[in-house]
Amino acid sequence: MEDKTLLRTGLAGSNLLALCCATPVLVVVLGAVGLAAWTTHLDAVLIPALGFFVVLSAIAYWRVCRGDPNCRVPNAPPQESDK
Repeated sequence: MEDKTLLRTGLAGSNLLALCCATPVLVVVLGAVGLAAWTTHLDAVLIPALGFFVVLSAIAYWRVCRGDPNCRVPNAPPQESDK
């Protein structure tokens, strides 16, 4: 998989799982389709999956930016070496 695609996948998965963990979106959706019984063990799946996607994002960011000294977070303040 390409490094930028890996980064996009990691960020998309992290955002989706954070949304499901922080808000009751998944509980409401499962309840609406009649699968409310599945919500009892969601934490056992969502928290490790969130950790996986965060680590995947970090590894992909490292792979995209390795060897590029100018690779920084957008809108970051300038460093001393930039002056």
